Amino acid sequence: MDSPSCNECIEGTIHQGQPQGKEETIHGLNTYVIGNRTNPRGVIVVYSDIFGLPLPNNRLIADAYAKSGEWLVYLPDFFKGDPVRLKVADVLIPVDVAKQSTLAKYTGMLASAPSFIMWMTRHKEGPTNKVCMDFLQALRRASPRSQKIGMVGFCWGGKYAIRAGLEGNMIEIDGTKIPLVDAVVGLHPSHLAVPEDVETLVVPVSYGWGLEDTAVNIEQKAKVEEVHAKSKKAGRKLPDMEHKVYKPGRHGFAVRGNPDDPLERACLEDSVTQVLNWFGRWL
Repeated sequence: MDSPSCNECIEGTIHQGQPQGKEETIHGLNTYVIGNRTNPRGVIVVYSDIFGLPLPNNRLIADAYAKSGEWLVYLPDFFKGDPVRLKVADVLIPVDVAKQSTLAKYTGMLASAPSFIMWMTRHKEGPTNKVCMDFLQALRRASPRSQKIGMVGFCWGGKYAIRAGLEGNMIEIDGTKIPLVDAVVGLHPSHLAVPEDVETLVVPVSYGWGLEDTAVNIEQKAKVEEVHAKSKKAGRKLPDMEHKVYKPGRHGFAVRGNPDDPLERACLEDSVTQVLNWFGRWL
């Protein structure tokens, strides 16, 4: 596996330095843990992009959430030791897109396609969903009733973070049905099924969309809003929703933008603020 300390990966984040948390087993999954373990205001669960724990950016983002001392942050390895290899990140989400030639981009994509397709067959929707929801169920059952839980998902993880807030994923504890999480943030959420993944949400959700995201078309935002507008018109009570649009917002803007580009740097910074503000409001 590629080394998690590779300089090229660290360059792709606004957060400098080395990750400060520790890995331990939480509810059956290897998990990067950082933050307030004594009396946290709430727990933040992070479902990363496909590059998982080996990508330092994902750990450093968790560190940023924990910095205030309010939160206990869990970054579980939902891929169970099988994330996409880091070298693919430089092809799919280069730090500085201006330095990537068209030839290099498509040559790299062709070279990585077979292994990526095989990875996709190992991480089909059903089993992937079960790993995530099983972890959240265990966390919810092990937590005091007063403990608030928030979840943020990036790209691949965005879909499952949002799903965690669905009515159908509520569980019964002491005779009362409660949601797996209390609030959600989904940043450039990929493979989102509309309306299925958003129609019956029971917790507040904040979405982050990229205007120039080629993997998650900005039109997805309007589709989600249309579903919720129809639900309201039909008389269904919906939790609060918000949608933020990032410019330029190329795919991966919240994880692997170019910190030397002022606009992309703003996307990195503002997406951290979006998460903390949303959880500060609802947790």
